[in-house]
Formats: sequence, C-alpha cells, structure tokens
Amino acid sequence: MPAAHSIVFHPAPADIPPSVDIDTVLADLADDGVSAPADDVAALQAVVARANDEGVDLRIVVLAENPARDSQLRDIATEVGVHDGGTVLVLSPNWVGTYSDSLSRVTVEDAQDRAYTGNAVDSANQFLDAVVEPEAPYGLITAGLVVVVGGAAAVTWAVRSRRLDRRRAES
Repeated sequence: MPAAHSIVFHPAPADIPPSVDIDTVLADLADDGVSAPADDVAALQAVVARANDEGVDLRIVVLAENPARDSQLRDIATEVGVHDGGTVLVLSPNWVGTYSDSLSRVTVEDAQDRAYTGNAVDSANQFLDAVVEPEAPYGLITAGLVVVVGGAAAVTWAVRSRRLDRRRAES
C-alpha cells in the first residue's frame, strides 16, 4: 500500500529588501522606538512619546527609498513586530506598511490608509490620530436602528389593522 502523501502548507517567507537589515533596525529602535533618517528622528520620537501617552506601544521605521514592492513594508513591520511586539509603522516615500499585536487589523488598516502623505512625520501623526480616535459605537447604532425599524413596523401594522377594521365595519 503506498504511503499517503500529506500536503504541508508553509507560510511564505518574509520578503525583506536586501537594503534593510532587520537586526540594525531593531538595534536602532531599542532606545527610542524610531529608526529613521536623522532629520526626522526628533519629530518621530515626539510621535512615539505621544503614542505612549495614549497607551499605544508604537515603533516607527522610515526608509529613505521605496522598496521594489509595497508589500515589503508590511513584511518589515511584521518582522519588527514579531521581535519587538507592539504596533509598527513602516514608511517609505510613497508607501506604508503596518503590524500590530494589540490593535485590530481593521483599525490598523484604516489608520494606514490615512498615513499616505509623503512626509514621514505627518504620516506618523495621522496614523496615530486614526489609531487613537474613538471608534463609532456600532452596538448602539445597531440597537437604535433595530428600535427604529421595529417602531416603524409596529406603526405600519397598527395603521393597517385600523384600515382593515374600518373596512370590515363599513361592509
């Protein structure tokens, strides 16, 4: 009897650009949560400090050039996040990549969409603003809609019942 073949799925390896050394990035992040060109470091440190005040463990990595593919920024963010934890924002001149072990993917992707500015400091601030803004109270909105729809159905039923009662009385 031939041996059964099992199919094993392996995750795709991270696609880190050759110009990025994750160990160097991690070492740079260790002291202040920022790995970026010198001109942006102080302003990005302020964003990281504000994030900490808001309860967000944020790390920011800025690349001077775009990698070959935008997905490589997400891979960099994931590698940093796996080693360091927290929420990681990776920026290049035209692209954004993120990772978070504490925020929902929906929250992070919404914030990521707001971070496409072309300016690392503006992008980081907009990302953080989007992450910390209060979410809409979807539970209350849903309950309110159920009450409104239920009330409209009850009113419609009552009006219809009265019309039917009048027609029966007139007949």
